[in-house]
Amino acid sequence: MSNHEISVERREDGGKGASRRLRLAGKIPAIVYGGELAPVNIQLDHEKVWLASQNEWFYSSILDLSLNGDVQKVLLRDMQRHPYKQQIMHLDFQRVSDNETLRASVPLHFLNEEGSPAGKAADVVVTHELNEVQVSCLPKDLPEFIEVDLGALEVGQSIHLSDLKLPAGVELPELKLGKEHDLAVVIARHGRVEAEPEEPAEGDAEADAGKGE
Repeated sequence: MSNHEISVERREDGGKGASRRLRLAGKIPAIVYGGELAPVNIQLDHEKVWLASQNEWFYSSILDLSLNGDVQKVLLRDMQRHPYKQQIMHLDFQRVSDNETLRASVPLHFLNEEGSPAGKAADVVVTHELNEVQVSCLPKDLPEFIEVDLGALEVGQSIHLSDLKLPAGVELPELKLGKEHDLAVVIARHGRVEAEPEEPAEGDAEADAGKGE
């Protein structure tokens, strides 16, 4: 697991007016909550966070929030974006404890699809039913992504949650809910063939011609 440190500052003023002023100054209002500590209002540099937010790890990794050298490990739990501007409006971070199991969404990386038997077939559609899964693990075991090797995927075959190869210490809570929760991750099926319009029978054609007389 890589370390991703982000510098933050404490903010004292709350309310919409204060948040608006922060955004005009190129800052993002945010909050850190959870654990044994009280929630803390913070602010972050928008430009640096915007660049970080272009990376997949920003959403699925443990982040180190550094306040003047005091580092707290957190997960991003919510991000509010401006409806049409390239602007982050607010962030919510949840503290994590090294000894407490957490739940987080982790992206799936699909490998070797083009070289698989299903991928090579011209009339086959390979559908990614899921692009991320929720995992349960200790913070030290949280993967940034889970690889799904499709190299042996055959036509008509499906890959389910139970088929995923998980890193040590990582579980899928969904699988504990029963077999019906073993969702399909990838499905390889024949593409739909458009049915050709049927030629009218000779008698039908004559009858239709008679209707026009």
